[in-house]
Amino acid sequence: MRIIGGLHRGRPLSAPKGKDTRPTSDRTRESIFNILRHGGWHHGALEDATVLDVFAGTGALGLEALSQGAKHAAFIEREHPAIDFCKKNIAVLGEAERTAVLTFDATDPIPRPLYIEPRSLVFLDPPYGKYLGAEALKALVQQDWLKEGAICALEMSKKVPEILPAGFTLQDERLYGLAKVQFLIWGG
Repeated sequence: MRIIGGLHRGRPLSAPKGKDTRPTSDRTRESIFNILRHGGWHHGALEDATVLDVFAGTGALGLEALSQGAKHAAFIEREHPAIDFCKKNIAVLGEAERTAVLTFDATDPIPRPLYIEPRSLVFLDPPYGKYLGAEALKALVQQDWLKEGAICALEMSKKVPEILPAGFTLQDERLYGLAKVQFLIWGG
């Protein structure tokens, strides 16, 4: 696993062995970022973005966003082995100044701390088949984590339909092997 583009292009990322953490594949991540750069339905999604990487695991999505022009990334993860890898990857890339790692359940988040501004770009990669994506989006909205017009990229199993909470518009949807990625806009 590596950073695909930008400032840290080609730099390796660490991930735990086993099946407890399922990082987004390099191919899927590259496709997501190509859509964010060239999708046509948004303007400058990456440049100076405030990113939220939910169910962050290794932090690959948020770190990729930083490498490609985002100004800050916050990572939400509750599993301690994954948090350790996320922090290690942040340190290896020298991105401690532009990141915050928060340890809590994304479906029951804390209110957004005042030192973290509402997020303009959100990545969600919950465990497949548990319907946690929509639940996390709803909870994040209730706790003021999302900026009006935020772009949300939600990865899920292509076999499982995800029911979106009110206020989100489906902008695009792509299939990558067993995965499906929905691009949503938060409308408030």
